Amino acid sequence: MSEFKIDPAFVATSHAVGDLPLCQVRLQDDARYPWLVLIPRRDGLREIEDLPPGDRALLVEEGVRAGAAVRTIGAALGLTVDKLNLGALGNITAQLHLHVVGRREGDPAWPGPVWGHSAGTPYAKADLDRALIAARTALDLQV
Repeated sequence: MSEFKIDPAFVATSHAVGDLPLCQVRLQDDARYPWLVLIPRRDGLREIEDLPPGDRALLVEEGVRAGAAVRTIGAALGLTVDKLNLGALGNITAQLHLHVVGRREGDPAWPGPVWGHSAGTPYAKADLDRALIAARTALDLQV
């Protein structure tokens, strides 16, 4: 089996949070939305169906944990999370990944999807630090 490699697009658009049992967790660099991306650390995956059944179940569980972390990130940044959106699109970046996005009424894309809505707003350093600490604490990862 070859070594897991993350698509460079994720490195360019997100910040490493840490690793759960299945997935690498990354904070999407768009301060308008509390937003985590879960990337299963398995080589060559494109679709959820490519995961063995046990890993599929684990991906869902890690998605639930990430949802709680997204709510914690929102609270740390003073952003309400009214709804969690989960999406495994992969139309641009084919490597299997799951977006967990915190949405609120009146956010820039509400009620439509965040994808393709408008250019992202990178985190300011202090907010990035707060968001990463909140995510790692909520996911019980190394702070």
